[in-house]
Amino acid sequence: MKSISPMELKAMMDSGNEFQLIDIRDDYEYNICCIGGEKINMYSIPDNIDKISRNNKVIIYCRTGLRSGNIVKFLEESFSFDNVYNLDGGILRWRDDVDSSLVSY
Repeated sequence: MKSISPMELKAMMDSGNEFQLIDIRDDYEYNICCIGGEKINMYSIPDNIDKISRNNKVIIYCRTGLRSGNIVKFLEESFSFDNVYNLDGGILRWRDDVDSSLVSY
């Protein structure tokens, strides 16, 4: 499984490079804080495969990186994606490393 650190993701955002960011958390988590991207609940990923890019890097995140890591593995193993990355440490590490103004939960 490929992963990306919050600082690497921030550099991608700042560079203007094209990529897809997907938040797989539950709605209540999304309403607490988010760093952008498309909202696709982890349980609906199989029904939304067509919304996930196969041409650009895809960064998937959750709260701690555990659920998104499982989704990255699932996409690699079940759908042969080779361009998906887990945000290491999830939004909590993003908060620690990039944006301390985010609410921790």
